[in-house]
Amino acid sequence: MLNPLWIRSAAALAEHGSFTRAAAALDLTQAAVSQHVRQLEERLGPIVIRRPRSLEWTPAGLALLDHARELEAADRRFAARIAGNEAQQGDVTLITPGSVGLLLYPMLLDIQAEHPELVIRHRFAPDRDVIEALLSNACDFGIATTKPDDARLSATAFLQEPLELIVPAGETVTGWTDLERIGFIDHPDGQAMATRLLSRRFGGNPGVRKLPIRGFSNQIALILEPVARGFGFTVLPRYARQAFRQPEAISVAEGSPAVTDTLWLIHRAEWPLPARATKVLRSLSKLLGI
Repeated sequence: MLNPLWIRSAAALAEHGSFTRAAAALDLTQAAVSQHVRQLEERLGPIVIRRPRSLEWTPAGLALLDHARELEAADRRFAARIAGNEAQQGDVTLITPGSVGLLLYPMLLDIQAEHPELVIRHRFAPDRDVIEALLSNACDFGIATTKPDDARLSATAFLQEPLELIVPAGETVTGWTDLERIGFIDHPDGQAMATRLLSRRFGGNPGVRKLPIRGFSNQIALILEPVARGFGFTVLPRYARQAFRQPEAISVAEGSPAVTDTLWLIHRAEWPLPARATKVLRSLSKLLGI
C-alpha cells in the first residue's frame, strides 16, 4: 500500500507545477517532497520527467494522479457520512410495518422528487425485523407497533393507528354469529390484531381461533383482495384500508370501543441521526401534519 503522504506530495506537485511551490503548500521542505516522489518511483517506476521549465507526467504518474483524486473524493464522502452534514443528499434507509409503510411510501417518493440527490431506501417488515435491523445498524430509523425495551434504542410516539374490522361491501356485523358466517381472512398479524379488537367489541366470544378461516395472505397490499371479493372479513390498521385500490368493494364495520395502536419512531440512542435522515423525518412530519 502506498504511503498517503507520498501521494499527497505527488498531487501537490501536479497542482502547483514545481517542487518548491508544492513543498510550501504542504508545509514541507523541498527535499521532503523530492524524497516522497523518489519513493513512489521506486515502487512504480518513473512518474514525472523534470524538464527545464515544466514537469511531464508519465502514464504511471497520470494513473497515480487519478488514484489521488479518487482517494480525495472517498475521503470527502467518508467525512460527510460520519458527520452527517449533508441534509439533502446521500442514502436514507428506513424500515416499517406494512400498513404504515403503505401510507408513508408515496410521501417518501415526494420527498425524493423534491431532493433528487437523496436516495431513500424503504423496506416493509414486522416489528421484530425492525428492531433487528436497527440493532445491526442496517437502517437509519424505523417504525414499530410496539415500544422496544432496549437501552440501545430510542423510541418516540410518532403516529396513532386505529384497528378496523373490515368486511365486504354490503355486509353488516351485529354480533359474533355474523363473523362466524362471514369467515376470517388471516394474515401474519391477523390473529393478534383480531384478538385485540374483537375481544373488546364482542365480550365473552369463544376466540378468534374458533372462527372459520376463508383465506390468508402475507402481502399487506393483497390482504383486502379476498375481502373485496366477498370471501371473508379481516382486521387491519386503518392505513392499510385507506391505501386499498378498491374502496367501494369493502366497508368498515363500526363499533366500540375503539382500539388504537401507537406507532413508535425508533433509532439508535447512542448517536444522533444523520442530517439527511432528520431532514426526511421532518418532511414526513410536515406531510402527516404532526
